[in-house]
Formats: sequence, C-alpha cells, structure tokens
Amino acid sequence: MPQRLRAVAHSRTGDKGDIYNISVLAYDPKSYARLERHVTAERVKAHFSDLVRGEVVRHALPGLGALNFVMHGALGGGVTRSLALDAHGKCLGSAILDLEIPDDEAPDPAP
Repeated sequence: MPQRLRAVAHSRTGDKGDIYNISVLAYDPKSYARLERHVTAERVKAHFSDLVRGEVVRHALPGLGALNFVMHGALGGGVTRSLALDAHGKCLGSAILDLEIPDDEAPDPAP
C-alpha cells in the first residue's frame, strides 16, 4: 500500500538564486533503500511541475541516508526577483513529503 514520504523521511531545504535544493533524509536504513528506488529526479520534477522550469538533479548520499535534489529554474528568478509569498521556497520541503511512494512489493510508479 502506498504511503506518503513523510512516514519514512523528513526534509531540509535551501536556495541560491533561482536554484532550489531539497534534501530528503530517511528515518532508518531500510527506508533509505526504499527512497533510492522510488524517489527519482523525474518523480520530483513531476511533483513540482508547476514550479520547476529547469533540470532536476538527484545526488545520493548513502552514508547520511539522504537524497539531495537540486532544482534549476525553481524560484521564479530568485528571491530578489520573485513575486511569490515564499520566495525562498521553504514550504516546498513540506510539499515533497506529500509524494506517495509504494511499498517494497509494489511495482515502481510511473514518473
């Protein structure tokens, strides 16, 4: 049965200009393996399709049990140019945790 990412991980965020960065950190090693299988750059880009205009790059950090996503063209030009209420994108750290991931027996979801 699918569950929300927030059940197995938490997130941290950051920004630099028009580049947004989200790290997803697993609560335990078994959850990290699940994140690696199901939380892809393609799925993250699709999840934020209304916001991200550029490339999404995923960096795996197995020693930390984390995945880091760097999203280009994600903040409307950056803090000094954006008209968004959340120009730094801090609420997106919570939004990624709404991503559904399948259980280990389920097939991988489409991007």
